[in-house]
Amino acid sequence: MPLSPEQQAEIDAQRRQKQQTLRAVAPGMEAHLYTARPVLDHGFVRVIDYMGDDAAICQAARVSYGKGTKSVQNDEGLIRYLMRHWHSTPFEMCEVKFHVKLPVFVARQWIRHRTANVNEYSARYSILDREFYIPAPEHVAAQSEVNNQGRGATLEGEEAARVLDILKSDSARCYDNYQAMIAQDGQQGLARELARMNLPANIYTQWYWKVDLHNLFHFLRLRADVHAQYEIRVYAEAICETVADWVPFAYRAFEDYRMGAVSLSAQMMECTRRMLRGEEVTQETSGLSAREWREFRETLAG
Repeated sequence: MPLSPEQQAEIDAQRRQKQQTLRAVAPGMEAHLYTARPVLDHGFVRVIDYMGDDAAICQAARVSYGKGTKSVQNDEGLIRYLMRHWHSTPFEMCEVKFHVKLPVFVARQWIRHRTANVNEYSARYSILDREFYIPAPEHVAAQSEVNNQGRGATLEGEEAARVLDILKSDSARCYDNYQAMIAQDGQQGLARELARMNLPANIYTQWYWKVDLHNLFHFLRLRADVHAQYEIRVYAEAICETVADWVPFAYRAFEDYRMGAVSLSAQMMECTRRMLRGEEVTQETSGLSAREWREFRETLAG
């Protein structure tokens, strides 16, 4: 179950509260407050709090740049200018705090983004729930033959069933042993901080994750990409939908200039100029390695 009865009761109570405020609010984000979006089999993402909106980005930019922004006719145009020219500070004026429930192995990948404030559920003090991520059959795949950190073809039939059975049985056995070690029925019981080391990486944890919009966009550019691992990508996609309602101008600019854009090296740019002049360019004459040439051609082909 993504939400415990206690968490759902807390959310319902928070949503019933109506408070007057003088702070700037984003109507799109207000609709998301406290609501948990289910992710994977037991996970969720929900907004706990936020600060700022599109107007806050423009306010900060106009303080910083003054007369330099007078030629920009509207807020959306200014935000697109800032995104296009990689001005990051104005986007740092917006912040958001999420409550996330996620498998431990996803959390360890997520935490590599070291530009947020994080407070995680502690298995030293509390007992973790008996909830594990078990992938749906369509997401059980073999190792990629061309990418050492990616997936290949989907496993099917008996092989897929064998893998899923191993995942389920190992998870259950590890948790049974975890419970047995911390039990105090007629024994002293192992400390929770030691017993947790026997738990598998697919058990669920929870944390509060607070980040500014600039660093959130960096996270989303990497983790919502089609090449990102599925299990973290679905969390990023859920966050994308929330951010699109929170700061619509900034999110559209992000889609255009980050998610939908590509980067070309100096050599690739030179190859593009030669092609536009009508020259025939090959890998041998491009100055690019075989891999760079393949990636360049894939970029041009879309």
